[in-house]
Amino acid sequence: MTVSRRDAFAMALAGGASALAPQVAEAAVAPGKPGVWKRGIDNQRIADLGDGRFLNPVLAGDHPDPAVLKDGADYFMTFSSFESYPGLTIWHSRDLVNWQPRKPALTRNIGSVWAVSLDKHDGRYFLYIPTKGSPNSIWVIWSDSIDGPWSDPIDLKMPNHIDPCHAVGEDGSRWLFLSGGDRIRLADDGLSTIGKVEHVYDPWHYPPEWDVESFSPEGPKIHRHGDWFYMVTAVGGTAGPPTGHMVIVARSKSIHGPWENCPANPVVRTVSNDEKWWSRGHASLVEGPDGSWWSLYHGFENGFWTLGRQTLLDPVRWTPDGWFRMTGGDLSRPIAKPKGGQALPHGQRLSDDFAKLDLGSRWNFFKPGPDERDRLRIERNSLLMKASGTAPVDSSPLLIIAGDPAYQFECDIEIGPGGTAGLVLFYDEKLYCGLGFDERNFVTHQYGMERGRPANPHGRKMRIRIANKRHIVAIHTSGDGGNTWRRFDRGMEVSGYHHNVRGGFLMLRPGLYSAGRGEARFSNFKFEAL
Repeated sequence: MTVSRRDAFAMALAGGASALAPQVAEAAVAPGKPGVWKRGIDNQRIADLGDGRFLNPVLAGDHPDPAVLKDGADYFMTFSSFESYPGLTIWHSRDLVNWQPRKPALTRNIGSVWAVSLDKHDGRYFLYIPTKGSPNSIWVIWSDSIDGPWSDPIDLKMPNHIDPCHAVGEDGSRWLFLSGGDRIRLADDGLSTIGKVEHVYDPWHYPPEWDVESFSPEGPKIHRHGDWFYMVTAVGGTAGPPTGHMVIVARSKSIHGPWENCPANPVVRTVSNDEKWWSRGHASLVEGPDGSWWSLYHGFENGFWTLGRQTLLDPVRWTPDGWFRMTGGDLSRPIAKPKGGQALPHGQRLSDDFAKLDLGSRWNFFKPGPDERDRLRIERNSLLMKASGTAPVDSSPLLIIAGDPAYQFECDIEIGPGGTAGLVLFYDEKLYCGLGFDERNFVTHQYGMERGRPANPHGRKMRIRIANKRHIVAIHTSGDGGNTWRRFDRGMEVSGYHHNVRGGFLMLRPGLYSAGRGEARFSNFKFEAL
């Protein structure tokens, strides 16, 4: 086992009360003595161990680039949502460990949404949103309530930067700090820019022999603590080698600089491929309910790039010289929770009886058109989805975020004449797998292609189940609503369905699609972590 210098700081363990009380689950795969997760809704793993400790991740599955806001006793957080819409779902916590989704803030497709800034200024909430599109830009939306309604996006017309961070100087001036050590002035209302982008900081550089993806200084987060402004930045590239992504720190007495680099940089880095969490970076600081300090950042789970970048919580210790250290080591073991704060029931149900349409917090379209929402309607505890395109590649499937290494999902599906529908494991429009059917044949999806069309014995209605057990995929079908099952004669292995193969920074997501003609009826969708 490789031990980083951060492991020298001991973790205090304390007792406490349980927020939820599900059964104890599998051991975490980690070096040294493993931690043990607990299980919550749909048997999904949860961080809170119920004994005053938690085990990372605090938000499992693809929740990258966390942007966190402390708002009195409440904490709000959102993440890069890329091609998923409705996007930028706001999550709520009172203790930094247990989180619940609220509502999506962004409903109009403005491009692929990268790392955002969430802030509150003079009683108003702001989201600064970088997008990859035609062209790239940075947008702003605002609301007087965290639950919206949010304004229409305002284009700040900034094609050459990503990862904005809103900051207010000691003189009251408002700024967006940007990738590459740059910044730009904001107008007093925060809804437009003033002047040009200026370069204000040369980020610390790692030794040349380290295995990284690229320098890529990005994700700056500005925090004011005591007499100092702290700039927390990611370098080393988001993915690539597990040891690449890292967190560095600089500080200044003024928002206008000069910035000095921390002598202990990097303050977070995966130093061995054997660690539980890979590519750790893109950190924010936040004060806990008890006055303690914490950092939220993302990382890939060892061996599971397919789950995307998951949100991790690391305790912070301030040092006498005015810097800080992360003290959670490699985050493979349980950590004492912040004290105080009300523990909310964690997570959300992924199973759906379709009593109502739950877009944004549970389901998202992939690359939707302007009228994609009109394809959906609820009728007698069923989701009816109008057909679009010819296959998952062009049908804008409806997807959920799964946060466990092993799970299964199943659904009753009925199609009309000329329709094709099914279940998928979907990375993007070029890389997915699963099973669909029309009234005569199955449609086998693998590697983002059709691989075969064997005869369909069930007709226009069947139940399909897909199990993804640590990248080994098995598919079953049933013609009697799940009383008896038949194994579909095509197994798959999907460990390569991820960013380091395909790009795009996404995750492999379970979902539904409806293509061809007419509409498909989906009923009794069940998800279970295994």
